[in-house]
Amino acid sequence: MRILLLGYGKMGKTIEQIAISRNHTAPFKIDLENYSSLTSITKDQVDVAIEFTQPESAYNNVKYCIEQGIPVVCGTTGWLEKKKELEELCRKNGSAFFYASNFSVGVNLFFHLNKLLAKIMNPFPEYEVSMEEIHHKQKLDAPSGTAITLAEGIIDATPKINSWVNQPTKEKSLLGITSKRLDAVPGTHTVYYNSPVDTIEITHTAHSREGFAKGAVVAAEWLVGKKGVFGMDDMLKISY
Repeated sequence: MRILLLGYGKMGKTIEQIAISRNHTAPFKIDLENYSSLTSITKDQVDVAIEFTQPESAYNNVKYCIEQGIPVVCGTTGWLEKKKELEELCRKNGSAFFYASNFSVGVNLFFHLNKLLAKIMNPFPEYEVSMEEIHHKQKLDAPSGTAITLAEGIIDATPKINSWVNQPTKEKSLLGITSKRLDAVPGTHTVYYNSPVDTIEITHTAHSREGFAKGAVVAAEWLVGKKGVFGMDDMLKISY
């Protein structure tokens, strides 16, 4: 598989290492220094693109791939207000677009555990739910895309909560998310259910970037040859 890497920072380099270990190649690597080269790359030169850049770049990168018919896997967060537009463009053009806020298999299992716990806790109003997410200082968006996905899972299962805010809150209709940025933390997410007498909490702790990078490469392998809009649930087929 010939991979176009969009973004060649720490994550892009980790993806390249894992791709090569799985007998793929990465003949094109695009970052800020050679961004103008992107428009010279066509679907005849690559089999799939993997996009991990910054929120301000992701939309144009994914749009270019969709318009060129290059299947694209995207893990950049912080730009999702335009995601539906690109999904419609993908369907119209008959291309392939795979998005996930987090490509770790463990995190996606955690998403389902979070939904199940939210359903279990819903009949017990004495428990107040909140969330904390911790990442390295280079992460620009807050809360993380993973935290937003977790929040959406809780909101869907909890009628009394209709939105989230990126700060602690005592407003019962809101889910408070606390974001922290510390050195050398790949990503830690904890959901708390606090009552006056006890606390229930679930935590996912990433130990390195490798879990995210391997998931992105596996998603790219899975996407080649398909048309449409996909996510981790389509690939993993998790049910409970």
